[in-house]
Amino acid sequence: MTRGPAGPGGRDGDPAAGYPAGGYPVSDGRIRVLIADDHPVVRQGLRVLLDVQDDIDVIGEAADGTEAAVMAAELRPDVMLLDLKMPGMKGPEVIGDLAARRIRVRILVLTSVTDPAAADAAVRAGAAGFLYKDVDPDALVRAIRSVHDGNLLLSPEAAGTLIRRGADRGATGGLAALTGREREVLGLITRGRSNREIARTLNVAEKTVKTHVSSVLAKLGVQDRTQAALYAVAHAGDHGWDTQDGGYPPG
Repeated sequence: MTRGPAGPGGRDGDPAAGYPAGGYPVSDGRIRVLIADDHPVVRQGLRVLLDVQDDIDVIGEAADGTEAAVMAAELRPDVMLLDLKMPGMKGPEVIGDLAARRIRVRILVLTSVTDPAAADAAVRAGAAGFLYKDVDPDALVRAIRSVHDGNLLLSPEAAGTLIRRGADRGATGGLAALTGREREVLGLITRGRSNREIARTLNVAEKTVKTHVSSVLAKLGVQDRTQAALYAVAHAGDHGWDTQDGGYPPG
């Protein structure tokens, strides 16, 4: 277990040190990242890459899955870089554990596991992104910023695999069949927003959002929100869709 700088004063529960009474860090606008990988060389390489970024702080390193879950709960990072195959808890188990305990952290899987089922399991467990370890360093930094901003970020290989796994259900009209409001809802789903957050953003009732979500799923021929977001990512550029900001021209 390796920790990064604790901030001024470095004590939990000290508001003057940047930590409120609950022990949760107060953000200064920088992205707080926890690295979880069982290979010391990988952790070191990631730290070297991220330490030179003006907007990113590496706050700790975990060498196994169990440690990753403990440190995520304690340090409350904004983003966790998570390998899938580690001693102790496996990657999807860590993701599921944190989700069950309602610990809000955007998890970006960074792995060498190429099994198509791995991407599916990670995303369904709640991962905000899935990349392979051969990713370009600059692309990885951009990915961290993207998932921190609420986007779903997948390598082209992972996105293609996940879309193919659900392709047999087919769509009744695709993106072009969505109404303007449904397009807005899908854009917010792709950014990881809950129904309550979507309702607040669009200034409508949560029940109305649920109706829109159901319609989106039916028109895209998918079974859940994750598949809808994946569909949108895979069809970036189609009919004016922009996955960077969720933008979609009114229909």
